[in-house]
Amino acid sequence: MLALAAVIAAAVMTVTHGPATATVATGEVSRDIYFWFKDHMTYAAIILLMAIESSIVPLPSEVVVPPAAYFALQHDSDLNFFVVILMATAGAYLGSVINYGVSVLLGRPIIYAFADSKVGHLLRLSGEKLDKAEEFFERKGSISIFVGRLLPVVRHLISIPAGLSQMNFVRFSVYTFLGAGLWNVVLALLGYMLYCIVPNDALFFDSLEHYSHYMKIAGFLLLGIVVAYIVLKYVRKKKTESRTLN
Repeated sequence: MLALAAVIAAAVMTVTHGPATATVATGEVSRDIYFWFKDHMTYAAIILLMAIESSIVPLPSEVVVPPAAYFALQHDSDLNFFVVILMATAGAYLGSVINYGVSVLLGRPIIYAFADSKVGHLLRLSGEKLDKAEEFFERKGSISIFVGRLLPVVRHLISIPAGLSQMNFVRFSVYTFLGAGLWNVVLALLGYMLYCIVPNDALFFDSLEHYSHYMKIAGFLLLGIVVAYIVLKYVRKKKTESRTLN
């Protein structure tokens, strides 16, 4: 459990203190992280960590899914690569549902008051960030739940405006599961790539740190593809309506 706490602490430090501090933190706990993932990573742990990732706790999914996928590919592992993706998606969905439910129950005043409290600021929350998440949700509509799962920061906040607006739960669930699933596929493929190129298991987390910034690029590329698809679909619909009227 101490090693697990080190995983979460290093991940939170990455978010709250920036790359320089993150490099030091990762170097200090990488050995503990390696042995914890190697010896204790189970499907239940994946679900738990990804549920935390989708809550208000800033735990990056990059420190959960790639290692789990990496170890699932090893011959002595009890994990299955594809089941890792499914469990990670289930965990992300669970955390999102918790955010959604709490937002529905507590309402906007309490949620915003918490975001602007000392505890909220410690978790890197603020009323301004929630405003931006709500604005994104209102501008993009239901599809923002899917798109938001591909974006850093927005990923763990987008469920809150969905809950505050009491979005249809079935629609929310479908978009959340699809978006989280797509992102976890990308992360698992990173784990697969590292499995192919990293010669020594002990070097895994150093390599993960080196390649993790590419995940943000991948997220924005996926977002671009989704936006292009939506625009193309909208244009085709307008052309069809125009032809029908003529």
